[in-house]
Amino acid sequence: MNRSKPITGELLALKNEIEGYAIEYGLDFFPQVFEVCDYDTINILAAQGGFPSRYPHWKFGMDYDQLSKGYTYGLQKIYEMVINTDPCYAYLLQANNWVDQKIVMAHVYGHNDFFKNNAWFSNTNRKMMDVMANHGTKIRRYMERYGQDAVENFIDKVLSLENLLDINELFETSSLKRHRLEQNEQQKVESEDDGYLVDDRSQALKSFMRTKARLNRKDEVRADEVEYVAEKPLSNKTKDILGYLIQYAPIEEWQADIIGILREEAYYFLPQRMTKIMNEGWASYWHSTIMTQKALDASEIVDFADKHAGVMQMSKQNINPYKVGIELLRDIEYRWDRGMFGKEYNECTDMHEKLRWNTKLGKGKEKIFEVRKSHNDISFIDEFLTPDFCERQQLFTYKYNPRTGRFEIDSKDFLAIKQKLLSQLTNFGQPIIEVEDGNYMNRKELLLNHVHYGVDLDVGFANETLRNLFAIWRRPVNLKTKYEDKDVIFHFDGKEFRPQH
Repeated sequence: MNRSKPITGELLALKNEIEGYAIEYGLDFFPQVFEVCDYDTINILAAQGGFPSRYPHWKFGMDYDQLSKGYTYGLQKIYEMVINTDPCYAYLLQANNWVDQKIVMAHVYGHNDFFKNNAWFSNTNRKMMDVMANHGTKIRRYMERYGQDAVENFIDKVLSLENLLDINELFETSSLKRHRLEQNEQQKVESEDDGYLVDDRSQALKSFMRTKARLNRKDEVRADEVEYVAEKPLSNKTKDILGYLIQYAPIEEWQADIIGILREEAYYFLPQRMTKIMNEGWASYWHSTIMTQKALDASEIVDFADKHAGVMQMSKQNINPYKVGIELLRDIEYRWDRGMFGKEYNECTDMHEKLRWNTKLGKGKEKIFEVRKSHNDISFIDEFLTPDFCERQQLFTYKYNPRTGRFEIDSKDFLAIKQKLLSQLTNFGQPIIEVEDGNYMNRKELLLNHVHYGVDLDVGFANETLRNLFAIWRRPVNLKTKYEDKDVIFHFDGKEFRPQH
């Protein structure tokens, strides 16, 4: 797809102007590339996660259709799209007016700075444009060889499990170090052979091959034995379900490679899911700062205020990450400028004195840059959300009242608000599942454990998850959890889904 084009003329001059302001404020970012496109193209890009070349799958078509209808009926509009790569690519909508383009460019430089400097992004692959294109090519080859339906059905099953990840894999694990070493070796081979890729097997596939060779050696040793007891368990506990399936599931090479491809893409997007509030808040903070202090002409102020207010509007159904993020960053800046933190401030019982508190510390900007570097949404909310902030922003929890048929305010208590926010952010509100045993009951059955934090599993989702796992594991699968205050193991044997108390 080549329906976007580099910016030129006035847009290029504007880009250079905004970039100068970003540098002046101390933002540190990858080289920034802007391209402009029409709305149909930006819908295609959005449906594919921002990448023009991805593997073929019906899900992308479904997302594109939803985005297109949203635009047609005036329900939503995409103003920009920015990708975590080096150089950083961002797409501008051709139909945006001049103030929109200014806002979007300033917003993008905030994202770019966040991608480069936040610790949770530190080990993401910055060449993902090329990687995604290679993944698409590989999967198309598998479709030609094994049939489109077979490959697409397998992708469906793996995608249903792509949220079963371990955030610790984002840092320097042994597999990540090996993956980086193999990437360096591969780049060296390509540079020495005029770009000809001698060995295009993924790290996941190579890991699968090593495991298969190891298991084959064990089988040779045991070939003369009449009977033996299987190893138990097959590995240590892990939340990285996809990585575990690559290592131990009885799958073919192409299936292991596809799991590896989808797993790599899932981990690439994981930091963006973990920092949605911070990332959007940081970008909004800087577009607001650059626009109001540097880039706006007097005639553009009302238009900017209208657009900015629209972005910051709080929804009745969901938390607005732009609004919460920017306001919490501004609150941190204000508090650290005035010294409103620490033992002396916290122990002050005079509310009038606390409201007037100002040691003129002036550390606000320094503090928000420090926060941007090390936090994710959970630690951000946990450390910096305060009762005063909740009161000023009028935050509260609500629940559905079946008597009135409406959602109503449930509590304005700070601890209840904070707990509700943190529970929504923990694993993105999804259950935390880990492998407990790959040889449960010594029958090569898979046993998973649901880490229960007070919310029962949705049995319908559990049923579908176990069915998809069974299709890959090819043996019965079990899920241990608490349900209605009782310990229970859900079991699926290929035919029946049932609880075992």
